[in-house]
Amino acid sequence: MKLALIDYGAGNLHSVENALRAAGCTELTVTADADVVARADRVVLPGVGAFGSCAQALRGVPGMVEALEQRVRHEAAPFLGICVGMQLMAEAGEELGTHAGLGWVRGRVRLIDAAGTDAKVPHMGWNDVAPTRAHPLIEPGEAYFLHSFAFKGEDADVVATTDHAGPVTAAVARDNMVGVQFHPEKSQRYGLKLLDRFLKWRP
Repeated sequence: MKLALIDYGAGNLHSVENALRAAGCTELTVTADADVVARADRVVLPGVGAFGSCAQALRGVPGMVEALEQRVRHEAAPFLGICVGMQLMAEAGEELGTHAGLGWVRGRVRLIDAAGTDAKVPHMGWNDVAPTRAHPLIEPGEAYFLHSFAFKGEDADVVATTDHAGPVTAAVARDNMVGVQFHPEKSQRYGLKLLDRFLKWRP
């Protein structure tokens, strides 16, 4: 099984790579080569930073978005988006202006509204992951979050939430694609188990 961990200058690659290897991945390539992604059995898209900057960086890698569309959308390779990598699955993000996402799930990424509550933004630290419907990768537990913006979209695509000034999307899924707002690589046992399930997943 060949896994492509996409390097587009916007992810915590070293920690994600180490976590995937700890979860049992033996054939992993950290890559900015669209041809490698086009041949991968599984694809992981990490992301740290602002939505617009990450979207621009991803589109700046020659052929990468096209390779993702072909391998993930058309050929159904299992896909995992992490943090901003998950947010990029949305139609658009509203951080520092409005920026187009990949459009793989229906919705937008918007600032967490904590007005009138004691909650702070960014949402940082450990919090519950509460599944909203059954999905083979998402189980209840606690994970590590660090974000100020969150996905808001159709309930059909949301598979888990957390509570921070109200419900906040923790995970989305559609077909062979899953995205998690939290960081599996920082979520210790819970995160490693999720990555293990992803490596074995056959959607």
